[in-house]
Amino acid sequence: MQSVNTKENPDDENPTLRPLAGRHALITGGNRGIGAAIAEELASLGANLTLAARDEESLNLQREKLSRTGDVAVSIQTMDLRQPASIAAAAAAAGDDLGPISILVNNAGVAPSAPLAKVELDSWRETFDVNVQAAFLLAQAMVPGMQELGFGRIVNLASTAGLRAYPFVAAYVASKHAVIGLTRALALELAKGPITVNAVCPGYTETEIAHNAIRNIQQSGKTEAEARAILTRGNPQGRLIQPEEVAATVGWLCLPTSAAVTGQAIAVAGGEVM
Repeated sequence: MQSVNTKENPDDENPTLRPLAGRHALITGGNRGIGAAIAEELASLGANLTLAARDEESLNLQREKLSRTGDVAVSIQTMDLRQPASIAAAAAAAGDDLGPISILVNNAGVAPSAPLAKVELDSWRETFDVNVQAAFLLAQAMVPGMQELGFGRIVNLASTAGLRAYPFVAAYVASKHAVIGLTRALALELAKGPITVNAVCPGYTETEIAHNAIRNIQQSGKTEAEARAILTRGNPQGRLIQPEEVAATVGWLCLPTSAAVTGQAIAVAGGEVM
């Protein structure tokens, strides 16, 4: 576990250009892909950040990239989402380092692929531990502090797989449906207070996961263009979603002006789900 504070201008706050200035956001999986894009978006809005993941090296690289702006504080915490004790320890350390957390982005997840007959119980359990249980535990840990602060935003990264089904990813589809169910239940429970809870549901996004899928399709003799067409055929726009597009939606949900938006599962998928 490691924390580094790189903030240089703590008093540089503009409520118009930096509406999240002074807020502390914790992002799981904030070291790469969609999580890294979300970190950059929230930093641009003025939030101080804790990036959590298992890979300390990539966390450090992302911290260094963000710290070049010189106007946000960035902490990193190693966190194993399969282990409740690791989640609790890292969440507590993040609060000690940068103060109470008012924004929680449950971004990290796993997406194993196998036909039903070959889905192993350990893989099924791990998928739910990482994708669902960790989001529940982090929300449970953060909500009391958000209530005391009088401001809270919880954004769960689900997937279009939480809104529809895909073959050969039963555990992933089931877990993402569960994430949306958790989102809606918490949103109702917390609706009278200052906390909103929403889910963002990306379609296939330009990340390493999609690139791996493209390479797998190419092994059947397809070109990269043909592989991309196969991967995006469910998207009416015919393209992969960009991480920055997902991040912009997350950033909007975290704004003070988005207080009336709660319990929603917002698809960022080029019209794949309507």
